[in-house]
Amino acid sequence: MFRSLSQDAPASLVVFLVALPLCLGIALASGAPPLSGLIAGIIGGLIVGMISGSQLGVSGPAAGLAVIVFNGIQEMPSFEIFLLAVFIGGAIQMILGFIKAGIIGFYFPSSVIQGMLAAIGIIIFLKQIPHAVGYDYEPEGSFEFAQDATHNTFSDLLLMMNYTEPLAMLIAFVGLFALILWERPFMKNMNWTRYLPGSLVAVVSGVVIHTLTQNTELGLSGDHLVQIPLMTNGLSDMLTTPDFSGWMRGDVWLLGATIAIVASLETLLCVEATDKMDPEHRITPTNRELVAQGAGNMISGLIGGLPITQVIVRSSANIISGGRTKLSAILHGLLLLVSVLVIPNLLNLIPLSSLAAILLVVGYKLAKPAQFVSIAKSGIRNFIPFIVTVAAIVFTDLLVGIGIGIAIAVALVIFDHVKMKQKLRLKPQLNTTVDSEKKHQTVHLDKVVPFLHKAAVLRKLEQLPLDYSVTVDASHSEHLDSDVCEIIEAFVSKEDRQTNERQFRR
Repeated sequence: MFRSLSQDAPASLVVFLVALPLCLGIALASGAPPLSGLIAGIIGGLIVGMISGSQLGVSGPAAGLAVIVFNGIQEMPSFEIFLLAVFIGGAIQMILGFIKAGIIGFYFPSSVIQGMLAAIGIIIFLKQIPHAVGYDYEPEGSFEFAQDATHNTFSDLLLMMNYTEPLAMLIAFVGLFALILWERPFMKNMNWTRYLPGSLVAVVSGVVIHTLTQNTELGLSGDHLVQIPLMTNGLSDMLTTPDFSGWMRGDVWLLGATIAIVASLETLLCVEATDKMDPEHRITPTNRELVAQGAGNMISGLIGGLPITQVIVRSSANIISGGRTKLSAILHGLLLLVSVLVIPNLLNLIPLSSLAAILLVVGYKLAKPAQFVSIAKSGIRNFIPFIVTVAAIVFTDLLVGIGIGIAIAVALVIFDHVKMKQKLRLKPQLNTTVDSEKKHQTVHLDKVVPFLHKAAVLRKLEQLPLDYSVTVDASHSEHLDSDVCEIIEAFVSKEDRQTNERQFRR
């Protein structure tokens, strides 16, 4: 795990700087104490990071759960009863992992996952523009299109012009300049930049500018800075434990089950997206991930934290910043813990506009125009669910947008089957021809193989004997979904399965 420390340590710093305001902002958006968001971030890094099989995923409080958490806190008799629901939700997640419910993740089409990533990038970019100019009305961790009856993503872009802070704009500009400069090839070729990431330069420059001007008319007020709660009577006095006297309440169990289901779905979506971004194309064991998330939520609930999921914003920041193993996620959790215990006063000097500069770059990298062009060239069957998912997420929220994208993808599958007069089957017919003398098996695919067959195809391939050579025959398939192609090609090229010849004939 320590073999990539030189890459993981700088990446963990970037993730920490991204996670810090998000933990606080999501707690604020959820109507919870600020410390509960930080606790969830610490547990997501240290506990979930250690148990999880995901090498690049980063866990913590999620904006997608903010509405559920907000309503749950309001409806429960006390915050302590709400924490019991979080604990119960974690236990249910662990059960889901043990009964192997993680396979659900294979039923999400790649086009929708790519659309989710692009939409998250657009939202991050749009939401950070107001923070970059000093308009900090909206919580840092909020990602919904509509904040209330009068505010939404686009209206804030207009309103911000009336509330600009010249110093915040200068800090954001200096941060962006540093981040863009560090991306230039001549800078990347300098060894010292590996140990001094551009994100750190952006933050330090923001702190220096703020410190030099804080006693002037241009100085930033506390509303424009990171705000970490200070410990006065020790850490133990700041922790809140659940009230187990409410374990017989039906509404507590219902809230716990809701948290477990939504958090599991959001995690599985993020796992799928993170694996697609992994430069080494590693596959996360989803059942183990559910167990890890469940353990994290149980511990988070026990000490006063918010619900935890794997989170795409932090995970993508980790990958973009050069993270290689789970060490970066663990170190980011350690940095969050140290920040709460040791240096809250120092971190409270960081301007939100410095963090906005970092997130503007992250958002752009997730939604590069070249990606839209590439998916458009891949075919209409991929582009329609992709662009619908992007639009739906940007104008609603994460889970609703993904649901709309999946519905469109399924509708296209049904259309293909009707057009080809084929019966839609959730389980494909995977006929196998065996040549025992040559120790060879041929797996024949159906005429139509949609993304819904990903899990079944993968399971069939994984069950093939290692001492046999294998041919996957798709020569009679008139429609072979790109998701299934990816599964097969990953199986064929997987080094630890190449004990004999593996072929994919199309």
